[in-house]
This record gives sequence, structure tokens and C-alpha cells, in this order.
Amino acid sequence: MDAKEIPPRILLEGRPGVGKTTVLRRSVERLRAAGVSVAGFTTEELREGGRRVGFAVEQVDGGRGVLAHVHLPGPPRVGRYGVDLASFERIALPSLETRADVVVVDELGKMELASPAFREAVTELFDGDRSIVATVHAFRHPITDALKRRGDVELVRVTERNRDALPEELTARLRDTIRRA
Repeated sequence: MDAKEIPPRILLEGRPGVGKTTVLRRSVERLRAAGVSVAGFTTEELREGGRRVGFAVEQVDGGRGVLAHVHLPGPPRVGRYGVDLASFERIALPSLETRADVVVVDELGKMELASPAFREAVTELFDGDRSIVATVHAFRHPITDALKRRGDVELVRVTERNRDALPEELTARLRDTIRRA
């Protein structure tokens, strides 16, 4: 694959709570409305009585499971959360293998990267031939550090100032790239 054939590989980086997942979900909606096929997964907070108690993982096509919860023992544990690697892998891994024009990954974070199978799948995904949009925290991790250094990966900082415009910008760029292919 020569440089002009490399599909977009975009990492959305930003602090927790800035809106990375919202940007990704809105992008998925817009891409689908434009006739672009999308695979992958997103995450969301689980709340009880107004308190965050964990995180769910959901395929863009609907499969859903628990990623982490305060009542799970782990291992692994990330902060106060026990991570359910089996549940995460059951949802996330097949969603990355699904053929689609664009694959979304939410997110490349400490909980998700605790899975060796997920780390391997992400490496294969970025070495493949599909367009990718993934969210990533700014923290250091060997996998995300390596992805950020790749010449074929664009790092986009999500801020309160740009987050509302990003879904449309990403959609236009990805849609146009796919149409040229």
C-alpha cells in the first residue's frame, strides 16, 4: 500500500469529559446517514443515583456488555473499578473484525488496554486497510504512544471549542476519502 492509498487513521485525544465519545457517536450517525458503513464500539458511563458506578461497551450495531464496575472484583482493577475483560472482549473484538468502510474505537484507555487480545487486535487494525477513528486519553501507554508516533496517524485534540464542529468535519473527510477509493 503506498502513501496515497493509506486510509485516514485518526486519534481523538482529550481530557476526560471533554466530549470525545460524543464526537465519535455523532460522527457514526452522520457517516451512516451519508451511506458509509461503520463498525466498532463505543463506551458509556453506568450511573446509579447520579453516581458513576462503571462503564458499558456497545457495538455500533447494538451488542452491549459491562466493561467495568465498582462491584466487580477484577483483576484487573483501574482505580475503583474492576474490569470485566471477558465481557469487553466478547463485544469489542468482533466489532473490530466486521468489514466496514470506517472502524470506530472508543477508547484506547487503561481499562481496554488491559486486554492482551484487544491490544493485538488494535495493532492489526492500524496495520490494515480501513479508515479508523479512535478516542484516546492523553496518558502515556506503550500502545498509544506508538500509535501517536506513526506517520500515518493524525492526532486531533478535542476541546470544548472544537468538539461541536468535529463530527461534521470528520464525516466530510472520511466520506470524501471513501468515495475517492
